[in-house]
Amino acid sequence: MTDPTPEQPVDIINLADVDRVIHEPARLIIMAYLSMVESADFLFLMQQTGLTFGNLSSHMKKLEEAKYIEVHKEFVDRRPHTMLKLTKSGRTAFKEYKKQMRHLFEDE
Repeated sequence: MTDPTPEQPVDIINLADVDRVIHEPARLIIMAYLSMVESADFLFLMQQTGLTFGNLSSHMKKLEEAKYIEVHKEFVDRRPHTMLKLTKSGRTAFKEYKKQMRHLFEDE
């Protein structure tokens, strides 16, 4: 990389290319947890992330709309049970996001 000019600060331009769906802190945490497992239970994610039921549901919906997660709902002993899983495109997007963040903050 060349020395930055006043018009072009150090790699800040790359930050504009960051996936905003993933970059939001709550969704980043959800994606990070899901990247480490095959799938996760809604209540487990709620406990691990500290998000409320409504907040987790809202962020889950955004990730599902982006096709980054799959949501499977069923009833177990007459109780609703929701499982979340990263899609193939979700895993790819998360890997790309991590790569961009590493590149942005790597030392010269």
